[in-house]
Amino acid sequence: MKLATLKSGRDGKLVVVSKDLSRFVTAESIAPTMQYALDNWSSVSPKLAELAAQLESDQNMGEVFHQDDAHSPLPRAYHWADGSAYVNHVELVRKARGAEMPASFWTDPLMYQGGSDTFLAPRECILMADDQTWGIDLEAEVAVVTDDVPMGVDADTAKSHIKLIMIVNDVSLRGLIPNELAKGFGFYQSKPSSAFSPVAITPEELGDVWQGGKVHLPLNAYVNGEKLGSPNAGVDMTFHFGELIAHAAKTRPLGAGTIIGSGTVSNVDRSSGSCCLAEVRMLETIEHGEPKTPFLKFGDEVSIYMNDTAGHSIFGEIRQTVEKYEA
Repeated sequence: MKLATLKSGRDGKLVVVSKDLSRFVTAESIAPTMQYALDNWSSVSPKLAELAAQLESDQNMGEVFHQDDAHSPLPRAYHWADGSAYVNHVELVRKARGAEMPASFWTDPLMYQGGSDTFLAPRECILMADDQTWGIDLEAEVAVVTDDVPMGVDADTAKSHIKLIMIVNDVSLRGLIPNELAKGFGFYQSKPSSAFSPVAITPEELGDVWQGGKVHLPLNAYVNGEKLGSPNAGVDMTFHFGELIAHAAKTRPLGAGTIIGSGTVSNVDRSSGSCCLAEVRMLETIEHGEPKTPFLKFGDEVSIYMNDTAGHSIFGEIRQTVEKYEA
């Protein structure tokens, strides 16, 4: 089942989208918003699935789905926590600046709680006041959305609480990160609004490529039409999504609609490229002593998408242009 939120007011309106992303039908009579659906998933999801089946069986049903009309599936959320499940990426970051990585990073997930009151639409501009010193970067990731998760849930049970899967551009301001982390209080200004894919899907939609709490497909990232990378999201993911959810729920329950991110997708085999500019710059620093690739500038375009094994788009495309913010 594929779901989307069309732009309409603050929280949009929920629609069911065809598997090929060509058509949609409104689901407002079942669930007015994505958050309502997640709050009432056990009673609502069978009705949404029935509507999705009708849409697939009747090619004349529904309206044309335009990805430009979609908001992030959850335009805002009660909880957004981003992990760093690809530990080889973290190790590379530290290696580039000559720092050793604590052994605990391989056994205890890294995670921060991000701002979730506003998310960008998947085709919305990334507005920034500075493109010279802020170090604007994309981070292509996979994310899951949960129903209500009890505190202390184990990692295996946590996987059953995953109701939806998305992809995300977790925008980062690399030039602001060091000073913020040096204060010991974590990210804030350096992590502006993220953007999620036009469509969110239920796990069964992925079939066999959804295994062990991981999506075993390449995630494609482009900048200005040039391929940055397509690392496989199921390879080198040290902590699967069940483990990330369990980590987040160790000391608190998680409310329905909680979004958990994977962190930047990264493979040890560098031939598949990278999902963020910082990793490219790290590799350049290690090899040449300094980075050559610039961060994003005003006018640059970012594209992030994931295809199935037949080459068809699964979530639609995140496509954003970096523009100057004018107060």
